Parts: sequence; structure tokens; C-alpha cells
Amino acid sequence: MSQGPTIRRIDDPDEEGPDVRLAEQRDVPRIAATLTVALADSRWTRWALPDDGRMQRLTRLHELDAGHRGVATRTAWVTDDVDAVAVWEPPAGTAPLPADVRAALASELPYLSAHRTGAVRDTGALVDEQRPDGPHWWLLHLGVRPSARRRGLAAAVLAPALLRCDADQVPAATAVYSWANVRFLRGFGFEVTAELRTADDELPVWVLVRRPLPR
Repeated sequence: MSQGPTIRRIDDPDEEGPDVRLAEQRDVPRIAATLTVALADSRWTRWALPDDGRMQRLTRLHELDAGHRGVATRTAWVTDDVDAVAVWEPPAGTAPLPADVRAALASELPYLSAHRTGAVRDTGALVDEQRPDGPHWWLLHLGVRPSARRRGLAAAVLAPALLRCDADQVPAATAVYSWANVRFLRGFGFEVTAELRTADDELPVWVLVRRPLPR
């Protein structure tokens, strides 16, 4: 899947595609459910969350860090049925987190990771060192329900932020924990800029950056 056709197809009003919209508060439970179903067996999930109550922990993580964060900052895009979700962190200072969401994340995320908190925190710090200098959009969460895959939904929910990046001439970036995700994101113009290991050396981590298309 090449970058050019993907962006043109989604940006062309004459082309039909999935309906995509900004997420609303009513979508938070469905966002959490979709991401949890999509990522239940991912390498990151098995690494970052303890066995005890893993799915409940993952659902709450997605409720807070994807649903409430994305809705509050208007950086979560969903298909109309919320079978696909993309949540971003916008450039610093453009859409601050409300105090209540920030407090909930600060208090609950360590509890959700339990004894894995140190490794998750330290790995996040390693990744942060590799993020682009200057303003950029950071892809936090991307997921499609298994029953809805291979229909272009991931491309559809990624498109609004990528088009915004092109319009504003800022990069997009993310970190992934599987080579399959690297291959997928390369189709949208992302390129690997750093290859790391988690802080406990258990998993590979790739940082990817997509430079904006020239105007």
C-alpha cells in the first residue's frame, strides 16, 4: 500500500470510503471496547500488563488514555460505528489535557501496570528521547475490530491527522512493538528512525516518523 494513493483516496470527495468523524463522549465505552478487542493479544499488552485481570486493565487503560484523552483534546477519530479508532497526542501546547483527565491518568496508569510500571515508565522515557524535535503529532492508539479488518478502516481513521500534518507541515510519529506494524505504517510514509529495546530488554521497539508531504 503506497502513501500517495492512500492519502489521495481519502482526501478526494469524489471517492467513496468509510465515514470518519471526531469521537464524542458517548463513544468512550465503544472506543475502549474496540481497542481492547483489537489489541488483546498484542505483544505490548502481554508485556505491559500483568496476567491478573489483564483485559479489565486493558479496557480501563483504553477508556482513559484513548477515550477520555482523545475526546477531551479532539484528537480521536473513529468510523461512524466505532469499529476503528485512531488517537493522537497533538503538538505540545495546542490542546492541553483537562485537569481531571490528567489527574485520572496520573493516578490510575501506574495501578493498571502494577509490577510492570517501572519497565513501562522507563521504556516510555527511552522512546521520548527519540521523538522528533519541534511540533509533531504522536500516534498513541490505533485499532480495528477483527471482524472489520481489510476494509480500509485503519487508513480512514489515520487520514485526518496525516492530512493535518501535511497542511501544517509538521511530522507524525509513533512507537510500535512489532515488525508487522512497521510494515503497515510504512505504507503511509512512516520510516524507522530508531530501533530500541524495552527497558527490561524483553521486546523490540521501533520509533517511526512520517515527514509531511510538500505543499
